[in-house]
Amino acid sequence: MSEFTDHLRDDHLAMISRQSMFFVATAATEGRINLSPKGYDSFRVLSPTRVAWFDLGGSGNETNAHLLADGRITVMMCNFDQPPLILRLYGRACPVLPADPDWDALAVHFALLPGTRQIFDMHVESVQTSCGWAVPVMRLEKERTTLARYHAQQDPAEWATKYSGRTKSIDGLPTRPTDRFIAGK
Repeated sequence: MSEFTDHLRDDHLAMISRQSMFFVATAATEGRINLSPKGYDSFRVLSPTRVAWFDLGGSGNETNAHLLADGRITVMMCNFDQPPLILRLYGRACPVLPADPDWDALAVHFALLPGTRQIFDMHVESVQTSCGWAVPVMRLEKERTTLARYHAQQDPAEWATKYSGRTKSIDGLPTRPTDRFIAGK
């Protein structure tokens, strides 16, 4: 039932294009395993072995901390429609912040939202598909706009001050806080 490849194929790209959410999992040597759901139109395939997604400021910055500590990451997408399918991307990633040299080259691929603090750039080492037969069939009713609206209402200077102080993960690992508020396009 499982199939592995070392790159994204056209059938994988078709499945990805239909997804309204995905999950990101990271871990460092010690501490908690992080699993984060992601939404909005935030995910992009840049090549058969490279993907990226933007990240809004929220309750923590665990993915950033784990990637700085270890670099390993798994992205999972579940097809909640037909046909049933689970797609996992395994690889290594790094957070790219607005002040970083690679920011502009990555940011052009997105319609960034207020509160965007970083873009995760992932090198895909392997791709796994599995049946997904136990995943329920569900329909997207609508996107939640609460987080983007929250960030749109923030004063950029206050936002930068708030997030510049967030320099540790919940397990005490260092993070690279963003230094610039992104107003969106």
